[in-house]
This record gives sequence, C-alpha cells and structure tokens, in this order.
Amino acid sequence: MRGIVAHAAYLPYWRLDRKTLGEALGVPAGSGTRSVAAYDEDTTSMGVEAARLALRGGRLAPRALYFATADPAYLDKTNATAIHAALDLPRDAMAVDMLGAVRSAAGALRAALDARGPALVVQSDVRTGLPAGLDEREGGDAAAAFLCADDTPAQPVLAVPIGAASATAEFLERWRLPGEPASRQWEERFGEHAYVPLGEAALTEALKQAGVTPAALARLIVAGPHARACRRVAAAAGVRKEVAGDDLTSVVGNAGAAHAGLLLADALDRARPEDLVAVVSLADGADVTVWQVTGAVAARRAAAPTVAAQVAAAAGRVSYATFLTWRGVIRREPPRRPDPQPPEAPPALRGEAWKFAFTGSRCQACGARHLPPQRVCVKCHAVDRMAPERLADVPATIATFTVDRLAFSPSPPMVVAVLDFEGGGRFPCEMTDVDPGAVKIGDRVEMTFRRLLTAGGVHNYFWKARPARRA
Repeated sequence: MRGIVAHAAYLPYWRLDRKTLGEALGVPAGSGTRSVAAYDEDTTSMGVEAARLALRGGRLAPRALYFATADPAYLDKTNATAIHAALDLPRDAMAVDMLGAVRSAAGALRAALDARGPALVVQSDVRTGLPAGLDEREGGDAAAAFLCADDTPAQPVLAVPIGAASATAEFLERWRLPGEPASRQWEERFGEHAYVPLGEAALTEALKQAGVTPAALARLIVAGPHARACRRVAAAAGVRKEVAGDDLTSVVGNAGAAHAGLLLADALDRARPEDLVAVVSLADGADVTVWQVTGAVAARRAAAPTVAAQVAAAAGRVSYATFLTWRGVIRREPPRRPDPQPPEAPPALRGEAWKFAFTGSRCQACGARHLPPQRVCVKCHAVDRMAPERLADVPATIATFTVDRLAFSPSPPMVVAVLDFEGGGRFPCEMTDVDPGAVKIGDRVEMTFRRLLTAGGVHNYFWKARPARRA
C-alpha cells in the first residue's frame, strides 16, 4: 500500500487586507485578506519551509524530489536542487522541476505516487496580478509538501489513493508569455463552459474507480484558478456544505499551484480514520484523486503546525505600497552605495553544506561547535577533528541584537541578532518576519531559508532567524 506518509503546508507571515487594496485604487476589493510572500521569499524558499515541516520527525529520506510551481525563481536552471540542498537530502536522490502551469502540481503528486521509494512532492506558488486585477486581489502565496511512500511500521501511510481520473482538453483560458509579469485570462463564462464538463466527468470516473458515491465523502476539495468553475463542479456533486468545507480564499487567497495541496493538507490535519477525501484540480483540464484516510491518523504526532494553526496565528499586516514594492511593481530609490555583488558559483559549490543546509561543525576533541564550519577548533586548536552538524532545525536564543536603520533593506529597518544555539554555537544573523520594536534579548528564534538578495540575475539563498512559531 502506497500513499501519503507525511504532509505539511507553509503560509507566509504577512497578510494584505483587501479593504486597503480597494481604498488605494478606488475599486471594489471585497473583504478578508490574502497571504503575501515577504520580500525575501519566493517559491523556492517557501517550498523549503513546507518540506522541512513535512519531514520533521520522520524516519524516511526521500529518494526523489518533485517541485511544482507556476512561478519559478529560475528558468533554464533546476530550482528543485536548491530545495534538495537545503533539506540536506542524499546526493543520489533525484530532484526535478515541473514548472510553468498550475496543473504541474497534480502531475508532481501523481509522479510521486508512481515512483519507487520515498518521494517528496513540493508545491509552491506566488500569485501576482496587475493592480486592480482579479489575480492580485484574489491570489495568495503558499506552499505544501507531501511525502509519498510504501506503508511501513516506522512511518505508516496516512492516506491512500483508491481512485483517480483525468480529463484533458486544449483550450486557451489562462496564459502568460515568458517574461510577462501577470497572466491573462479569457472571459469568465468561457472558462466555466470549458472546465465544468471536464471536472464533472473526471470526478464521476474517479468515484467509480473508488466504488463510492459523493454522499460517502467526508471532504470534497475543488481547487483551481477559475473560482466560478470550481463552485459549479462542487455544486454539481451535490454534497453538503460541510463536505465542501472552507476553501481558505477569504483568509489566504487562491494559491495557484499550491492551493489543492494546501486544502488537502488541511483536510488531512482534520481527518479521522476511514474518511474519504476527493481532490479535484481544475487547471487546463481536470485531475481527480479519491483518498481514503487510514487508522494511522489517530496516532500521528503533531510534528508540524496545522494549516488551521497557521491561518489563526497572529500575522503581520503589509501596506499596499509595500506589497507593490516587494513584487517589483514600484521601483523605489536604491541606497546610495555600490551595487551588491552577486554570489559566485565556485565558492557556493564548495560551501554548499553551509550555505544551503546550514551545516556547522563540532570538534571531536573538545565538543565545541562552530558556525560556519572550521578546520581548526577555536577552543582547543585541534586540527581537522571536526564532524559536520546540521543546525537548521536547532532552536536558538537571542544573545544581543541591533536595529540598523542605515543598512539597505526592502523592509527597513534591518534587525541583526547574535544567536546562541542549543547545544553550543554562536552566530550573527539577520532576522525576518519580525517587529523591530518587539525584539528582546532572550527571545527564542528558529532558522528559516530565505533569499538574501538578487544581483546580476543570481539569487543568493541563505538562512535567517525568525521568532519561534508554536506547533
């Protein structure tokens, strides 16, 4: 029996109130909020965070990684390799991208279920539209991750697919040419006309394969960028309102390639043994999977914060002007300093374990921990007696900090803290997702994978600290 053995989602700290968006532009903007990736986040960094949560406390090392997004940080370069490096996966584990469209997420999950050995699926998206457009208002940024593997006593399957179907047709409903900042969309009635028959046919076939009726479902998830078509397909199934559930668009927005995964993770967070969950993804066709939840969910350990907990957690509010700046729509005056230097490929390769996996070293002679890793112990001066030690998941405490109002940051002021890690090791580190007025010595923090800057067309990824989140 093969299925999902671990899952998690990641929601950024920041939210944009739709009301402020409407006030800034003088247009109706509805109510609620949308999630916003910070200035130092992209689909790769958010994918790392979702995957870290999914793998937390697990005993299986993925042998393959499939990364799906409609908004890749790089083209003509594999983005999944940065996620692979940040997770410190085995070198012989394959890492590949499935990019360019929302439907890529359904394909990545199907590939992981068909793979041999543990396979990790990472779905991530940053949704950006033109000012006053539907995508800007209704979009949301998020990531989800699923570890698929065979059932074992060490890590049992939580949900197994018992039926699946797809329906494909070629039609131009949503598209974006390379280099364009936002997608274009055909008139809504056309998309509804194209999607609804495909969704209904695929759902009927998947339920037939599973040998169940819509009335047997504990949860029906219908996700896709076309909201009206999703509502029509859900209504046609004739399920109760509670079965359709909350699609999170009022608080998160539509997370594109990550949205079906986000809702599936939320459903598995709440699921009980033997529940049936159907997931319908409407994107350039329809892909449906019917999942049966196993008894293993009753004994699962809450290793990661649930989707509901992340939605309910206190989140930072971002102004519309700041949102546009982070998205690159508004270009503000840069600091009057030399342009930042892009990271160079040879030293990045040599320091891969430190730069991407945040791997320090511990002296085998005296036990002193070093960040960054060293050859010579600063305490006992032993040479080449070091053992690598990954610290990305080790909590730390703020020993001291400064609020720098002169250093350039897209989200000023910059907060830099000196961190003391549990078990030893001290490191100065930039903080993110933080209120500068609330930082205190002794605060608990955790590490998060971020993009420091982009210079010369190269993204410089590394680790920052953020206030510790409760699981």
